[in-house]
Amino acid sequence: MPDIHHILKTYWGYDQFRPLQEDIIRSVLAGQDTLALLPTGGGKSICFQVPALALDGLCLVITPLIALMKDQVEQLHKRGIAAVAVYSGMHRREIDIVLDNCVYGNVRFLYLSPERLLTDLFQERVKRMKVSLLAVDEAHCISQWGYDFRPPYLQLAELREKLPGVPVIALTATATEKVKQDIQKKLLFPKPNVFQKSFARANLSYSCLYTENKTGRLLEILQRMSGQSIVYVRSRRQTVEIAKLLQQHRIAAAAYHAGLKFEERSQAQQLWISDKVRVIVATNAFGMGIDKPDVRLVVHLDLPESLEAYYQEAGRAGRDERYAYAVILCAPNDAAALLQKVAEAHPPVEFIRRVYQCLANYYQLAVGSGLMSSFDFDLAAFSKTYKLQALEVHHAIKRLEQEGYLQLNEGYYTPSRVFITTDNTALYDFQLANPAHDALIRMILRMYGGEVFTNFIKISEHRLAQQLQEPEAEVRQKLAYLHKLQVLMYEPQHDAPQLVFTAPRQDSGTLNLDIKRLKTLREQAQHQAKEMGRYVATTDRCRTQLLLAYFGEISDTRCRICDYCLAERKKERETEQQEKLRKELLVVAQQKPYLPKELVQRFEPKHADTITQLIRELLDLGRLKYKESGRLVVESQNP
Repeated sequence: MPDIHHILKTYWGYDQFRPLQEDIIRSVLAGQDTLALLPTGGGKSICFQVPALALDGLCLVITPLIALMKDQVEQLHKRGIAAVAVYSGMHRREIDIVLDNCVYGNVRFLYLSPERLLTDLFQERVKRMKVSLLAVDEAHCISQWGYDFRPPYLQLAELREKLPGVPVIALTATATEKVKQDIQKKLLFPKPNVFQKSFARANLSYSCLYTENKTGRLLEILQRMSGQSIVYVRSRRQTVEIAKLLQQHRIAAAAYHAGLKFEERSQAQQLWISDKVRVIVATNAFGMGIDKPDVRLVVHLDLPESLEAYYQEAGRAGRDERYAYAVILCAPNDAAALLQKVAEAHPPVEFIRRVYQCLANYYQLAVGSGLMSSFDFDLAAFSKTYKLQALEVHHAIKRLEQEGYLQLNEGYYTPSRVFITTDNTALYDFQLANPAHDALIRMILRMYGGEVFTNFIKISEHRLAQQLQEPEAEVRQKLAYLHKLQVLMYEPQHDAPQLVFTAPRQDSGTLNLDIKRLKTLREQAQHQAKEMGRYVATTDRCRTQLLLAYFGEISDTRCRICDYCLAERKKERETEQQEKLRKELLVVAQQKPYLPKELVQRFEPKHADTITQLIRELLDLGRLKYKESGRLVVESQNP
């Protein structure tokens, strides 16, 4: 078996593993089912990628985050490692080719979204794949007690039965004790096997600051502190408003949310990553898969929905192990507002049925059809069409996701792709018969090579237009025409959110909604919101200890850098200083009788208030007393 240190050095350039990584990897290589809990930025991907390369075969990676999936595939390609992904929005023929390559090619990693597990295409191919490892990322999604339950993850048990002897590694950044047990049970672990790095972040200072003026306090913090920062807000509108406010105060800032076009999101992200913009104001759509180690500050203007979400988002600060700060700005009614949002996020069953029916009508799906169909989804346009409130629709779709009927993926960028389905001879005949399209076909073959006959290849209509000296719109029209004639398959670029029907379309009147589970999920969300509220309201305990206790890790050690610990240290310093001044005051008063004003003047002006208070206390205790002259003398010689 290849040396894991050699693999790490060859592909990642590191000389040694981070704490716990090697233990996790050796557990996997020993064939043991393994649950790995590492904080955000703790190097989870290496824990399955290194053992997968040490084993002979294919690693199946299950993750719900398409943007992260695409990013990891790209990173593996840069390291010379063959990796592919299957996700919503891909053409059936493209999926067919990718899965065939996993059976017959030298692919080492296949990334899949969980809803793809029980499709006929995958089920047929997986039996012929040489699978050596099953990696389950974001493993908390398999538990309804987790903070982002996804029913398709439950299909992993069935997949495991089809892959006897294949070990599983489950990975997550956050899980309570109950969720850890549930993950292992749902994934059919024969025995518990958990590797957990402490949730404590020694370099990260947590603070909850109460204020009636959040934007004013935010400006104050950013003007006082330097370094790259993330400001999390709840709504897309807020990202734009706060970014503009910061710009008006000469703080370089950009807005980021899932509703922006791909070019706008990419530009904002790149400006921030390259330090040309100091602050990125974002919804929680931002941050997954972004490896920026030098973030000094993460500020939440609104309470996150749970401590799990907060821990992940705050954990994007200080990955370089230098001191960093995570700040929640709180208003008195924030906890109540969060509970109200939870109530709104769980709409009545009849409204959920109504939204499902409207979606079926919108995409013209007949009952029994539509399994794994994927559609571009514009929430605003859909809501306007059926005169519904967009936020209420969003919440209904989330509940339909948790019931396993739909999957709504945030917008992600997919470049235009072409696959020539016609063989060489037929294509040549077509070119002779259609001279208006001959130049475009020849240019595609010249620029992208013969691989366009075997795979979907990324193309640029802009570059093709430049080479052909034609308008780009004309090139797109020609490609669409060739697609219509079935000369080739043309998938134009898109970055719209994708709505996937993960079950055949049902009759909305008889839609089988698990009322008990919906109630449980609502209660779980309420519990998480209350824990979030309790966390920010607690003022008499170390923040790190509070977080650790929530995740089942008990510690008596204070972090010494959160708002509570800093306040306690300040009190300790003040107490020490006060005791020192008290002793000095008694020594000075013993020298000769002083008027109170004279006694105060014997000390530095900055200590005047403290000395005045100490004189009062010592008079009350009888340690000092007034003479008839109004001067003070020490009553006892024992200080």
